[in-house]
Amino acid sequence: MDLQVLRSFQAVAEGTTVTDAAADAGITQPALSRALNRLEDEIGAALFQRVGRVLRLTPAGRVFKEHVDVVLDGYDRGRRAVAERVDPDAGVVSLAFLHTLGTWLVPRLVTDFRQAFPRAQFELRQDGEIGLTRHLLDATADLIITGSEPGHPLITWRRLLVEPLRLAVPAGHRLAGHRRVRLSEAAEERFILLKAGYGLRHLTEGLCREAGFTPLVGFEGEEVETLRGLVAAGLGVSLIPSSPEVTATPDAPIRYLEITDVRGARDIGIAWLNSRGVPPIARRFLDHALRSAAAPGTSSPEAPA
Repeated sequence: MDLQVLRSFQAVAEGTTVTDAAADAGITQPALSRALNRLEDEIGAALFQRVGRVLRLTPAGRVFKEHVDVVLDGYDRGRRAVAERVDPDAGVVSLAFLHTLGTWLVPRLVTDFRQAFPRAQFELRQDGEIGLTRHLLDATADLIITGSEPGHPLITWRRLLVEPLRLAVPAGHRLAGHRRVRLSEAAEERFILLKAGYGLRHLTEGLCREAGFTPLVGFEGEEVETLRGLVAAGLGVSLIPSSPEVTATPDAPIRYLEITDVRGARDIGIAWLNSRGVPPIARRFLDHALRSAAAPGTSSPEAPA
């Protein structure tokens, strides 16, 4: 059985088309189809069924995929372990992080780390809070950078910094001329929120409760940039992380206001699975991230003007 066939099976099982999976494997689509047919013959059961134009796993296929995932993950981790033993300053850092940190914190940490360890490679994933915890537990990431402590007995978490949250309002909003406001002053506003299950959604709802109200939901999105865009369009207000890439100029369509009646901030931390050893190069990155957080002037991002 060819490992590449198993990787192609895994890709198709996760939604990749046979055509795209074949291109990724460097073979033709008919060749991959024949390889998958041979795999089914070898297993002795149909692994896929066609639903319209899409291939879906059969019950047997779902069972088989669980074991394929374990085999491929073990093989990849074994290769990494050998590579890191041969060259401890090389290897792959498998890192998953919040979407909102992909524009400033993660690039900064990765750039600085690769200056010290230029042969290090990165395998990066983005996800929400729940998905990040799953990446650790499923061994698809060695480290995660997340906005709250996962609260799982197998996971160790350390704070890196405190990220301010600001009330984002359209430039023409009645509060736009203020620099500081009470969150309770927005009690009658429509809030642009992330969907349920995202950490920022949970935090926003908690802060609004502390301020004495339940936010009126104007829209639910999946990306902070969507929240910014809809606030700029005048469709509501939102609590948004005040990261360094956020700038506010006099002609900007959004104003970012400090809130004074509740703690407008969230913790950003790094976590790993304490029941599994962190590979050497990932351990070096972990130490680098913790040192960077402790350095003067880097404990929290600057608030926008």
